[in-house]
Parts: sequence; structure tokens; C-alpha cells
Amino acid sequence: MIRNFIFTIFFFTGIVLISFIFLPSLFLPQKFVLFGGKLMGYWAEFCLKYFLATNIIIKGKENIVKDQKFFIAASHQSMFETFYLQTIFNSPIFILKRELLSVPIFGWYLKKIGSISIKRNKTTRTNLDFLKDVSRRISKSKRPLIIFPQGTRVPPQERPFFKKGAARIYEKLNIMCQPVAINSGFVWPKEGPKISNKTITVSILKPIESGLSNEKFLEILKNDIYGELNLLN
Repeated sequence: MIRNFIFTIFFFTGIVLISFIFLPSLFLPQKFVLFGGKLMGYWAEFCLKYFLATNIIIKGKENIVKDQKFFIAASHQSMFETFYLQTIFNSPIFILKRELLSVPIFGWYLKKIGSISIKRNKTTRTNLDFLKDVSRRISKSKRPLIIFPQGTRVPPQERPFFKKGAARIYEKLNIMCQPVAINSGFVWPKEGPKISNKTITVSILKPIESGLSNEKFLEILKNDIYGELNLLN
């Protein structure tokens, strides 16, 4: 419990400090804000290693798509991946709940870095244009989109169906998908205390080519990610 308390104090204090230090970057080119996001990822790594004795392993770096557009589909078990994946990939573009954009300071950063918002479980004109917005943003950016096909953070032992929206994004973008399996829930669960002296593995899997049917894509993505998580667990 003491380690949990120390981690929480240092981690969130650091995040708040970085947020305030980078406030002027809101009036500067986007790259400065993106650099602040990477710092948060490295700060999360530092706190996990030094306060919770967490070993972080990255597997499959050779599988990262190079010299062409791709999007990332990652398993989602904790806050860890939303911070840390920014240190591996080129400042991914996040899809998030529209309400987050209204949060003071934090929401300002999310807008500045070009996050794509959506109202969950609602059929609105904005949501109907969502895929067009995603396609337009990605076509103009060198940054990859990142999605969490499980839809929300889930306990590490659960295997829910992937959301069909992941397949619609795959179809609309018509680019390669980079699957990533992460077992972070064994260290930093959605609920309850964090667990020290464990290993988080970020496994970058072989990319899935574009052009498959939506059903086939979801099947391969689910089998690849859950198969890898079963090995990591």
C-alpha cells in the first residue's frame, strides 16, 4: 500500500507539473504539445520502474510498419497504454469521448494534439460523419491513428468481443493495421491497488494487410491480440 501511495502522489504530481509547464505550448506549433505527451509517457515509465519495481518489455519492434500509413489497434487494460504508446509510436492520434474535450487544461491539450471526439452510444449527425473525419485527418497526417477495439479498459482475464467500429475504421482508411497486445492490467488495473514487482509486456504484432472483409479483419485481429495475451499471461 505504501508503494501504491508513493506512486500515485509522484505520478499525478508529475503529470500536473508537465501540464502546467507546457501551457505556453498551446499557443505554439502542435509539435511542442506532442513532445509534452511523450514526456508524460516517459514519466509513467519512470514511476512504474522506480516506485513499483515494474519491468517493462517491448517485443516485436521489428514488426512496426515503416514508410507507409497504418493505424494501431491495441488491447486496453489500464491507463498505462494511453501514456506509454506515445513513446513507441509517432504521437498517435486518439479517438475519445467528446466530454473529455470540456475538461479544463486537459481538454485544451486534447484539442491541440488533434484528438478525434465522438459521443458514445448516440446517433447524431456528427457521429454519422465520424468516419469521414477520421479518414480526412489521417490522410493529411504522418501520425498513426490509435484505437482500442475492446472499447474500454477491461480486466486482464476478460476477452470481450471487439467493437464493429474497429472494422469500419479499417475499411474506411484502407491501410494496414498494427495490432498491439499489452498485459498492463496485471500491474495497473482499472480498479483496485496497483501491483509491484511485475512485468508489463508491450507486444507489437505483425501487421494486418488492408483489403480484407470486415469480418475477416476482426477475426484475425481478435485472434492475434487475444492469442498473444494468453501467452503473456
